[in-house]
Amino acid sequence: MSRDRMNVAGTSRDQMNSSLDIGKLADSVEIKLRSLRPFSSNCSIFRVPKRLRELNEKSYTPQVISIGPFHHGKQELKKMEEHKRLYLTEFLELSKVNIVKDFIAAIAEREGKLRNCYAETFDNLSEEEFVEMVLLDCSFLIMFLLKRCFPEFRNRNTDRIFKKPWMREDIRFDLCLLENQLPFFIVEDLFKLSKILDHREGYSMIKFTHDLLSSAWGSWVPNDNLKDINFSEAEHFVDFLRICQKPAQQMQPKKLETLTAPSVAELHRAGIKFKLGSSKNLLEIKFDENEGTLEIPRLKIGKRTEILFRNLQAFEQCNCGRRNRYVRDYIAMLSFLVTSAKDVEILVKYEILRNWLHDNDAVSILFRNLSKEIFINVNSFYFSGVVEDLNKYYRKRPGHNWKAFLEQNSFRNPWTIISVVAAAVLVILTIIQTVFDHSRCFIKITQLFCLALSLKF
Repeated sequence: MSRDRMNVAGTSRDQMNSSLDIGKLADSVEIKLRSLRPFSSNCSIFRVPKRLRELNEKSYTPQVISIGPFHHGKQELKKMEEHKRLYLTEFLELSKVNIVKDFIAAIAEREGKLRNCYAETFDNLSEEEFVEMVLLDCSFLIMFLLKRCFPEFRNRNTDRIFKKPWMREDIRFDLCLLENQLPFFIVEDLFKLSKILDHREGYSMIKFTHDLLSSAWGSWVPNDNLKDINFSEAEHFVDFLRICQKPAQQMQPKKLETLTAPSVAELHRAGIKFKLGSSKNLLEIKFDENEGTLEIPRLKIGKRTEILFRNLQAFEQCNCGRRNRYVRDYIAMLSFLVTSAKDVEILVKYEILRNWLHDNDAVSILFRNLSKEIFINVNSFYFSGVVEDLNKYYRKRPGHNWKAFLEQNSFRNPWTIISVVAAAVLVILTIIQTVFDHSRCFIKITQLFCLALSLKF
């Protein structure tokens, strides 16, 4: 028997005379280990965790177009491949470098760096397939952004996307899904290499991306903050969206003692006043204990808001350090405050929420669902100071609650006040009448008693 071959002892094995070639198996394992590609620290594009995807599959799944390798080749998205090739043709015609070989060489040079941006290896895609995919997807992104800003770039004969508003709308939101991303650096590199807008100053992929995302997400991407935020560090479109609401100051770790807070309706009954915040940063929620005022910046809620929050939430869970998940903390804070349709009604009244769903119950359900699978780090919750101050204020003013309740529910109009006063007068008169009747009865009993005594004597 060879040194690398041995019989595996055991009742069934002995009976079957089977054996294991250890040397062959060891060689096979070593080959597999050598072919492993270690994950890079630069990884920034992930597949959404199953526990999140199960909550709302559609919020993470592209409906019209695939960008990048995660959904590449899916049958239901193949119709857009023709559009990608048409856009590549136009991209080459417009660029000053109209030889496709130059763009392929630029992508091939960065292939390793590009692959390292993804949390999976995609060994099923050869080098040629991967580079071609990036070329098509990248040129599509560039042309889509250019056509949005410059109608003269739209081909009336071949461009069916900009003839159909619904298709543009679906593409716009597909580009904001975590699993549907290209690294931002390759989009910028190919745009600069093309020199399409070299004769026009002030245009960049950052500006075009900002315009696209601000049109899609309203209050989340303000139009006037392009110079205030460093977008050059954005990894991709989802990271771009996250950076839009990055706090101006570094989060100061502070322990969260209570894992809940009074709802908006409860705070309202406690006499707390609500104020529309002026800040463009939605995270600047402030509570003034002396004034009893909670200040909250305006948030627009539409039918696609869940897509935004879910993909930002998934990106933070996969990529960001535990102390830097400010979008997660913002969602958690809103879910503390908004638990019912009444909470939504109050925030809409003070113009803090703009409810484009036109259904207060739907908004409260949205925040309830978003709060599922959120893991709060109690040691560095971004809004811990606000939560603790609200709880403290709410607990120490029990009498305030009844006073505020009467003010908010009984004295909203003059007729209500008149009704309350009339009811109070009626109660007082009833008491007086009762006392008077009892007094008369007592006098009569006393008179009868005296009469009885006089007859006796």
